[in-house]
Amino acid sequence: MIITRATEYAIRAVLHMACQSQGEIIFKKDICRAQEITPAFLTKILQPLIKAGIVGSQRGVGGGFYLAKPPAEITLFDIVKTQEGPVYLNQCLIKEGNCGREFFCPVHGAWQDIRTEFMATLSRYDFATLAARQKEMPPPTPAAGKSRHKKSAAP
Repeated sequence: MIITRATEYAIRAVLHMACQSQGEIIFKKDICRAQEITPAFLTKILQPLIKAGIVGSQRGVGGGFYLAKPPAEITLFDIVKTQEGPVYLNQCLIKEGNCGREFFCPVHGAWQDIRTEFMATLSRYDFATLAARQKEMPPPTPAAGKSRHKKSAAP
């Protein structure tokens, strides 16, 4: 399993907001520049977070985005859930009775345990803690996060 780019960017955007003063409205362009996210994509990924009450938005001059909850009340699980939907890991966990093998398959119980632990682990990481860790780290270099290499011209 790999999280989508939307989830990764949503986490980065929320972390950026969590590193600002509580209640501060952050301009869209500032989030985009700091997190290397296009404006259209930022708008798209923030919509589910706004709907979930995690992020708020203010329109007009001086408008932008802000955290609608304290960072300590927002977890990685909250962001993953808003971007990815429910976490199942396997088809057999979507709903009881979905898999005809669930009562005699030894892996079914393992999937349930793994899912439970995965969600619990994501829930342990709140954005107040992550923001505090961020502030302890050195600032990124301008090329940080870029893994693309330019093609060299053919001789």
